[in-house]
Amino acid sequence: MSSDASLPQWKNDEQGGEKSSIEKVDVETKVTPVGGLYDIIEDENAVDPVYTAKAKILSDALQEIGMGKYQWYLFVLTGFGWFSDNLWPVVTGLLLPPTIAEFGYQGAWLKFAQALGSLVGCVFWGISSDVWGRRWAFNLTLFITGVFAMAAGASPNATALCALVAAWSVGVGGNLPVDSAVFLEFIPPTHQYLLTVLSVWWAIGQLVGSLVAWPLIAEFSCPTTATPAECPRSSNAGWRYFLYTMGGLMTLLFFLRFLAFHLHESPRFLVGRGRDAEAVEVVHRVAEFNGRSSSLTLEMLRACEKLGKGEVEETGKSRASKETGVKASVMRKLRTLSGVHVKGLFATPKLAFSTTILIVIWALIGLAFPLYNGFIPYFLATRGTDFGDGSIYITYRNQVILSVVGLPGALIAGWMVELPYLGRKGTLATSTVLTGIFLFAATTARTSDALLGWNCGYSVTSNVMYGVLYALSPELFPAKDRGTGSALVAAANHICGALAPIVAIYANLTTSVPIYVAGACFILGGLLAFLLPFEPRGKASI
Repeated sequence: MSSDASLPQWKNDEQGGEKSSIEKVDVETKVTPVGGLYDIIEDENAVDPVYTAKAKILSDALQEIGMGKYQWYLFVLTGFGWFSDNLWPVVTGLLLPPTIAEFGYQGAWLKFAQALGSLVGCVFWGISSDVWGRRWAFNLTLFITGVFAMAAGASPNATALCALVAAWSVGVGGNLPVDSAVFLEFIPPTHQYLLTVLSVWWAIGQLVGSLVAWPLIAEFSCPTTATPAECPRSSNAGWRYFLYTMGGLMTLLFFLRFLAFHLHESPRFLVGRGRDAEAVEVVHRVAEFNGRSSSLTLEMLRACEKLGKGEVEETGKSRASKETGVKASVMRKLRTLSGVHVKGLFATPKLAFSTTILIVIWALIGLAFPLYNGFIPYFLATRGTDFGDGSIYITYRNQVILSVVGLPGALIAGWMVELPYLGRKGTLATSTVLTGIFLFAATTARTSDALLGWNCGYSVTSNVMYGVLYALSPELFPAKDRGTGSALVAAANHICGALAPIVAIYANLTTSVPIYVAGACFILGGLLAFLLPFEPRGKASI
């Protein structure tokens, strides 16, 4: 492709006037020649035609600016969200042995509290980011996580600990629905694959949690066989030190986001709210930050309104966007909460089918992961497998090894999603099915080394799977409904994830059924991925 191919096709035409601008918006908006298609969602009736035309212009504007400093800073800062999303489930799992020894409670309640808080967080932050914007949600999620995690370190009993775990999980649950939208809406279309590579931070989160827990919990904890009477607080401070450290780290990452970098509001969010002038200003500020210039003008966006019904009449949303005052502001917020963002995800049969398949895949994976992680010890016990080397040292050594092995998964995913015969769908389907196969294989292990080997394969393929899943989902949602869409799939994931600890609380776990159900869920989820009607590879999201 020539050097001019990445430039927008809607440069100002002094002789062409408004009519020329509209024609070019409708016809010449390709960033790269991908079979004549520009959008991931090919059906022009799937979303508002005015919004679609403006989104195309914004994509071309971001392509003109290119991948610069602003976007690379976002790669790091949004990566903190991926980091947090995997770190805190690992933290909760690592807390179970020492806190059960000290408080003598059913550890499944801790996992249930985490799932409940994450469910509330993903729904609230995802929807609110579509209503009030991305900026506040982007900054507050890490702050909430850090503050409540440090408070949890001083928990006097199991009830307080579970309540504070649920509270910090409200922050954790909002990270990916918001951060994926923020990153996707500022990068040029040619670099959307980086959304998949972002999952390298997910693996780093697991690694950091394991490395910090190793010395603290191993050195400052009661024996795992101790009873509450034998395990006073003074002899079991390791998990508290661990929470203070991880909570402090989250607070530091919050300050890096809030003080060291200014996040502009998403231009696609702004045009979805009728705030075109602000969207143009944001694009120019990003271009200036990158040392570039932008050809985008307000007239280009306003010209698109002639594609819709409201270019002359000030009715409906057009009038609402011009209302001022406190009452008008409240009414606008109530209108955005009427379900329009949910309806936008099911606007056409094809888009509705895509959204439904994504929800089911997220739900299946949300059930499979905790089923495997929570029930594999019980399954192995019923098969008479006792490795005899379950020391704290071996446990945390293996945890670190699995974390390191999983790191290349994101890079592998970023490479695979751009392959012509795989793309996003093929990579997601293949990696998810392989994850289920490795899960089944791990149940055949009869030595610690064999179990570690199978789990290494599981760690790599599951990191590929999650990397693609986290990137594919927001790509398939229109930007004006992206936060809500991400919230829906994350909610399905967390609802099903909450079922696993409920089973652990009430069920007899001497059966081998849970492990087979988990493997079947992964494989079924992988097969469903083949049915997704859209392939985002080489196309610009809107």
